[in-house]
Amino acid sequence: MHETLTEQDFRLQADRALEQTQRSLLPLADEEGFEVELQNGVLQVIFEDPAPAKFVVSPNAPVRQIWVSAMSRSYKLTWAPDWSRFELDGEPLDALLARLVRQFLSGQ
Repeated sequence: MHETLTEQDFRLQADRALEQTQRSLLPLADEEGFEVELQNGVLQVIFEDPAPAKFVVSPNAPVRQIWVSAMSRSYKLTWAPDWSRFELDGEPLDALLARLVRQFLSGQ
């Protein structure tokens, strides 16, 4: 499926997806007291409570995927051309990350 994007298109779409995900998480971050940082094309979600932890979201250009490392797991999202978004099993990046954040904060 990654043939649908050239490397340049992938980089553009990945940047947009990370920026949109950062924006969508900011209200939750303000409410729950965690940090959301986007630097050098990598999005990090940084927690102090309930325990120090970090989620890392980064583009992987060779395979045209966005990889999420969170709670000792790895999630690999691919481009869904019909929806113009990166997703895993139909769940878009921003929804996946919000779900994982809530899961972490609730201690599950």
